Amino acid sequence: MAAIDLAAAEPLGAHETRAALALSDEARWNQTADDWTFFRTQGHVFAVRKDDRLVATAALLPYAPLGAAPGIAWISMVLVTATWRRHGLAKTLLKRCIDEADAAGVIPFLDATPAGAAVYVPLGFKPVADIVRLRRKRPNTPERTTAIEATAGDRDALLAFDRRATAADRSSLLDDMLSRPGTMLHAQASAVCLVRNGRCARHIGPLYAESEDAACALLDRAIADEPDSLIIDLMARNAGLRARLADHGFVEERPLQRMVRGYAALGDTDIAFATAGPEFG
Repeated sequence: MAAIDLAAAEPLGAHETRAALALSDEARWNQTADDWTFFRTQGHVFAVRKDDRLVATAALLPYAPLGAAPGIAWISMVLVTATWRRHGLAKTLLKRCIDEADAAGVIPFLDATPAGAAVYVPLGFKPVADIVRLRRKRPNTPERTTAIEATAGDRDALLAFDRRATAADRSSLLDDMLSRPGTMLHAQASAVCLVRNGRCARHIGPLYAESEDAACALLDRAIADEPDSLIIDLMARNAGLRARLADHGFVEERPLQRMVRGYAALGDTDIAFATAGPEFG
């Protein structure tokens, strides 16, 4: 097999969304074409090609800082097609993301699988939280008959919770998700939750609440409106919510570990019960 010139990695092109989607499909992840468009237009996607075929990617998505705190960025979509694994592509592209983050003066985070964590530790990443992905297969429930319209107040509540939890401004990401067909925003006085379309299942998250009881109550309401398959990336410390999800038919699928390279303010992590997904944090 002829070698790939790793120095030839270039940004993902607008015409390559379908090829990028094929890579995440191969890895059995849940990204949509809208996700890939957001990575490409709002962040950086580095791509490696062989004979004009996309074979590997890695993305860096920066988030605007709040106040004087340093900005943060999310590394994700470190994907290599099966026939080109174990050729150093993933590590090279990951280092490219790290170099880009260093040059921009932002602190990189990522959500790692157990296999990925072993690669990231030697590159300076340290664990800060455990996450567990749970999945519910499509149940025998009726199709949704009414849509829930998100109000401006609901959006403002979501953004306020998100800023508290992340110590960053992710309004561009959340507004993009809110604008997509099928997105549902559930909110009450002390909790807020987003549910959006994914490639293979609807994704619940982020989910923020002032208490676990409030998170459970809002999650019950959100799930009742969802007849489709669902996934959620739950902060693993929340044993009560984990048990509630099991009662709803969710099964644990894989562990993830949140990691950071360097020091960054973490925000009020106690109010974060589920993430926007490992590709977004």
